[in-house]
Amino acid sequence: MDFKVLVVDDDINVLSLLKEYIENTGFKVFADNNGNSAIEIFKMEKLDIVILDVMLPNKDGFEITKEIRQNSNIPIIMLTARVEEFDKILGFELGIDDYVTKPFSPKELVVRIKAILRRTQELTPQNNTLTSEDLILNDLSHTVTLQKKEISLTLTEFDILEILMKNPGQVLTREILTEKILGYTYDTSDRTMDVHIKNLRQKIEEDNSNPKFILTVYGIGYKFGQTVI
Repeated sequence: MDFKVLVVDDDINVLSLLKEYIENTGFKVFADNNGNSAIEIFKMEKLDIVILDVMLPNKDGFEITKEIRQNSNIPIIMLTARVEEFDKILGFELGIDDYVTKPFSPKELVVRIKAILRRTQELTPQNNTLTSEDLILNDLSHTVTLQKKEISLTLTEFDILEILMKNPGQVLTREILTEKILGYTYDTSDRTMDVHIKNLRQKIEEDNSNPKFILTVYGIGYKFGQTVI
């Protein structure tokens, strides 16, 4: 399959390097250094993933993410020189799937792109649906419904919920979740998985302070707290 990748960065040299490197992996790459025109490319092309810098002219990466998330769950990797934890958490709260800090290795970025795209292609499930009370996950149609209402999840949120529902009652550590879902080794200072869990709870839990589906096992990780059929 010919994957289509949109790369947006205000640094022309970085943009050129990434375009060439990603194209050498066999992907079709659209490259842009401007927030407004990047959105136009997103609207016109059927893309598979977006690699998005934060600092951009006209619209920054956060604004672009908000606009994309209004009607699309396409995977987004945020690429930025800003290392403040607030920026990182904000990106995940807006719905990005991964975050890479400059300076970075183009090879590492491609590994992360491939990990996400591989997850989008795993469409042959063992069971079409997983059901817990009024929460239903269908891994064939890649949809989640709660009380008969479809819930919009990012790719990463969907995958987290799926792995937890497939292992009800089993504690999954942050290390396991990070490696299986995000495709890289867990760093104890990394709050990425916790932020994804927080966002997921906001969408499926009636009371975030007293969740019934996704339970925290303090100091270890998370588990799905209800029966699944």
